[in-house]
Amino acid sequence: MTGRGAVGLGASALVAALLLGGCGTPRSGDLGPAPTAPPSSVAPTDRPEPAPTRAAAPTLPSTNRPPGPSTAASTGTRRPDPVTIELWYVRAGLLVPTRRTRPATVATSRLALTELAAGPSPAEAATGMITLLPAGVEVTRIADGVATLRLPSAGDPAARRLRAAQVVWTLTQFPSVRQVRLDGAAPVDRADYADLLPPIVVTGPIPGERVSAPLVVTGTATVFEATVSVRVLDAAGREVATGFGTAGCGSGCRGGYRVVIGWRTVPEQKGTVEVYEVSAENGARINTMAVPVVLAPRD
Repeated sequence: MTGRGAVGLGASALVAALLLGGCGTPRSGDLGPAPTAPPSSVAPTDRPEPAPTRAAAPTLPSTNRPPGPSTAASTGTRRPDPVTIELWYVRAGLLVPTRRTRPATVATSRLALTELAAGPSPAEAATGMITLLPAGVEVTRIADGVATLRLPSAGDPAARRLRAAQVVWTLTQFPSVRQVRLDGAAPVDRADYADLLPPIVVTGPIPGERVSAPLVVTGTATVFEATVSVRVLDAAGREVATGFGTAGCGSGCRGGYRVVIGWRTVPEQKGTVEVYEVSAENGARINTMAVPVVLAPRD
């Protein structure tokens, strides 16, 4: 074949080869790191502070009928997610934390103080948690990172200090609150009540929580050689798992810890997560924080 026919065939072959070569040999490349949004700044404000970390929206129960369009979808708006807040209660004269997940609100400080005054859940009360904050206490102003409020008087100075510590540790979880001014006194922060924390604080799991393996246990501690030990007990008190981790700071200072612990699948039942320190003198478990939970089969 010669002439224009040969030229046309050659061009067609070249196009086909390029197409086949492009599809037959996958290529990869590094697109680089994804762009990140600039950090937001918290401006002083007299208005209620923004909501803290938000939890995932609850899953709606399924039905046999196809779901119809939601009001949010039809109007083009998004239903706000629930908000999870941290509450600090009193246990054996010391501060201990727990959490609540509630419908979203811009008045997070009011929500936190209302929940704090409402008191512990039955599972939390079973561990000895109580609240010393009466109902009706509200923040009157937030400006320049300082929340202002008044507390009802308490006859016992120790109880009054614990009540103030509950308020300070609960309110300073919000980005807009760095300090709290109580009854017109100088502003205070968490450091002013650090001595009211137990040697081991457990932030997760919380009492009554349904957990499964692997379980992540978190908190802060000031313990010997920074070693935090964990064990999981079943309903009969039998040990089903043990583990340990290291806090971010050793004896004489407090650091955060995170221990991941697993166990074989067990039937759903009540259980206990114990976080403790091993005594340097005799190897006994000391400074134990016991958290009642529900052990669930692995998903």
